[in-house]
Formats: sequence, C-alpha cells, structure tokens
Amino acid sequence: MSAHKSSRPLFGTGGLTGVHEADATLRQAEQADRQGLDLFTVSDHPYFGGRLDGYSILGVALGRTRRISGLVGVSNLPTRPAPMLARQITSLSALTGGRLVLGMGAGGLWDDIEKMGAPRLGAGAAVRAMEEAITLIRALCGGGERVTFEGEFYQVHDLDPAPVPAPPVWTGSVGPKSLAVAGRVADGWLPGYAADWLSDRYRESRPLIDEAAASVGRDPSDIVTVYNLPGLITDRPLDSPRDKDGRWVGGSAGQWIEELTGAVLEHGAAGFVHFRVDGDPTPYDVTLGRWAEEIAPAVREAVAAERG
Repeated sequence: MSAHKSSRPLFGTGGLTGVHEADATLRQAEQADRQGLDLFTVSDHPYFGGRLDGYSILGVALGRTRRISGLVGVSNLPTRPAPMLARQITSLSALTGGRLVLGMGAGGLWDDIEKMGAPRLGAGAAVRAMEEAITLIRALCGGGERVTFEGEFYQVHDLDPAPVPAPPVWTGSVGPKSLAVAGRVADGWLPGYAADWLSDRYRESRPLIDEAAASVGRDPSDIVTVYNLPGLITDRPLDSPRDKDGRWVGGSAGQWIEELTGAVLEHGAAGFVHFRVDGDPTPYDVTLGRWAEEIAPAVREAVAAERG
C-alpha cells in the first residue's frame, strides 16, 4: 500500500482492542473491508492484560477480509525484537497478498515496557534503535543474500531473509531525532497526539522530516502523512467543526468532506484514519458506515475531479 501526492487519499478506521471487544473488532474490520476502506489499524500495548495483541488482531482480521490492509499503529518495538518482527510481517504479508503496512514506534510508556522485561532506553537510544530496526527489517525482506548485521542494538549472523518484499514503513515520530529518522528511512508518518494539518505540531514537525529526507537524497514528498483523526460524525452540521483551540471535533458528513478535501488539496494530506470518540451516542456501525460510504467516496471524487 502506498499513497503519494498524485494518488487518491487513503481512508482507514481505528480498531477496538479490548479483550471484551474481540467480536466487535472483527465485525468492524469486515464492515470496513466490505464498504471500501483502505486500512484497518490497531494500537499496540502488549503490557496491558485487558488489550488484545495487535498482530494477533491483524492475523485474524485480515484472514476474514479480502481487500483492506492492516497496520499496527505503531508497533511497540522495545517488546518486539526487530528480527522476530521481520518474520511476523513477512509472514502476514505472504498470507494476505501484501495487505500490510509496518508501523514503527520507538516506545513511549517505559514504566509499563519495563514490566515486560525489556530494558529501559533513553530517548536518544530508543530512536537509534528504531532506525536500526527499520534498516534490519528491510534487510530481512525481499530475499537475496544472507544477512549479517552488527548494530548497536541488534546483531544477527548469517540469517536467511524471507522472500517477501518489505511493506511500507510508517513511523509515529514525535521528537526532532525521531522525525529525522522518518525522513531518512520511512515511507510515511503518523503525527502524534492526533495532530492535524492545521496544528502547530504538524507545522513544526513536517519540515524536520523534509530536511532529513533531502539530506540523504530522498524526495520529501515520498514520505506521506496519514492522520489519526478522532471526531464525531453527526447527522446534522455542528455550529463549528473545531473547538476554541482550533482542534478538529467533527461534524456532519458535509463538514468532514469539505475539511478533508481541503486537507488533501491544500496541505498534501495522504490519508486519514478515523477514530470514534468516547461518549459518541451513535452506534459504531452507523458511524463507520458514514465514514466509509459517505465521506471517503466524496473526498476521493472531489480530489480526483480537482486533479483531473
């Protein structure tokens, strides 16, 4: 899966991950696939006993669907050693016909990560480990010569790469060093804290990705920006789709269509993953249906018409 500035925008849905929500999670994935969405994403917090494992969700969900791609957004790297993560993603990719995006994160909740036996890394070391992991995972994809890798965090010796192409890699980079990693080695970026295209976080962060990409001879536009976007999808327009601080809160299908079309055409957005907000009184399948069957097709059509 890819999305560049010349292609149609991607639309996804953020999946439920509670153990008690397992059936609803699979119904959500099947509905999203049936209604034409591009991406089904789940979070990765393996230290919480009440959460389903992200890659287990994708394995079952992608097995029940035909077109939609899956993303663990983002993989909790400190608890998923890169060589084993490489085997997971190449296996899933082979089993699903390549319907996979690899989300990568440096790690965040370190007190919880340590409880699983993973060593705590400082911020700089965690980012270096992420870049090293992306490099190693790519080396272990696509066949070719056996891999020996002597890194700061990972060492493998004479390891056979899987004969499966590497999926696109999207990072959840937040800090300057992590954003630079996205520019150097990633294919996409998921802005943290649900920041959107009008936020200070985006305006201050995206140039760091572009500068890092250019510094290694990459075209910055090859690193797409896909937004995690929580919000209400209402049956009538809201007085304002943004709050007093300018943060998107949602609105009617028409308000979403206008906003997202502008995000693509004026701000270069490559895609959007919708998340239901807590307290939304609308049934989940209705919200997902509005997103998939009303908003996504209309934005795609408006973008295509504008781009000719």
